[in-house]
Amino acid sequence: QVQLVESGGGSVQAGGSLRLSCAASGYTSCMGWFRQAPGKERSWVATIYTGGSSTYYADSVKGRFTISQDNAKNTVDLQMNSLKPEDTAMYYCAAAESCVGLTSAMRYNYWGQGTQVTVSS
Repeated sequence: QVQLVESGGGSVQAGGSLRLSCAASGYTSCMGWFRQAPGKERSWVATIYTGGSSTYYADSVKGRFTISQDNAKNTVDLQMNSLKPEDTAMYYCAAAESCVGLTSAMRYNYWGQGTQVTVSS
């Protein structure tokens, strides 16, 4: 069982930046970030292959968000720049034992409790 703990959420004005961090208690092959706005389904944001550091992004965040890992600390971060009001959501860290179909939340085995990001216009 892997436990995930997110930190770093908050409120920011449009155009600003936030950095989310996810601390993992163990190793998994892939880690990702999802988000869920009120009344909407949980959607995939980004994934990193922890073994090779390959990264993948949803089109809506490509060029603005960067997912990275710190192997020494066993953390995965999400740097969010040029934030927009539509980025407002609860952000969840997730970890998968197998790196297959990772845009689907069902493929992830472990989840954090979430951290709120609010972007005002």
